[in-house]
Formats: sequence, C-alpha cells, structure tokens
Amino acid sequence: MNPTMPASKDELLSAAAREYKAFHDALKGLNESHLSQVWLGTWSVKDIVAHISAWHRELAPALERLARGERPIAEGVSYDDVAAASVPAERFQPGKTAWRIVDGNSAHHYKEHGDQIRAWRAAKGF
Repeated sequence: MNPTMPASKDELLSAAAREYKAFHDALKGLNESHLSQVWLGTWSVKDIVAHISAWHRELAPALERLARGERPIAEGVSYDDVAAASVPAERFQPGKTAWRIVDGNSAHHYKEHGDQIRAWRAAKGF
C-alpha cells in the first residue's frame, strides 16, 4: 500500500472532502471571462467543473448499488477514469471496488484538476 494512501474509509472520505474544498478554493475570484476561457486542450474552467459534476452524478448511484451489495455499474459499462457513507466499511478496504471508486474519483480527481487550475491562474496572473 502507498504510504500516502488513506488507511481507512474515514480517512479516504476526509481526504476527498479536503481536496474538494481545495478544488473549490481554486475557483474563488474567477470572473465569467476567466471561467469561459479555453486553456486546457479544449476545456475551460466551466468545462472542468461540469466534468467533476458529471462524475458526481454518475458515481452516487454506483455507490448506492454497492451499498445494496450489487455491482457498482451496469453490465457492459466501464469507467476507466473512475460518494459513500451508506457503503459498509468492509467494502472500503484498499483495492476493493468502493475504495477504488472513491479514491480515484474524489481526492485524486479534485487535486488533479485543482492543480491544473492553480497552475493556469498562476501563469495568467489571476
């Protein structure tokens, strides 16, 4: 296990909350022009926020299915770039599906895009 990887469900969810706040803080003070400027390939900050929001809409039902003991996604669906209090703690062992879903799509996801926005802002002086 990675030494920087959260060791429990509570730590994982705390890391997600912390990185979500940091992501949100990266957006503070941007005006409409900043939010709409395309700078990450074909994406603007608005596109990144929509991307994060879309993952939230997708992952909440996946975690609800896990909490019921079902597969997280429908047969034939794949999330290659893949929230959570009702999922039993034993499902949150490192390497298990619930762990991978939350770890890969919360703290790491928020940090990845938050870092991109912060770097862009620094380069532009925003």
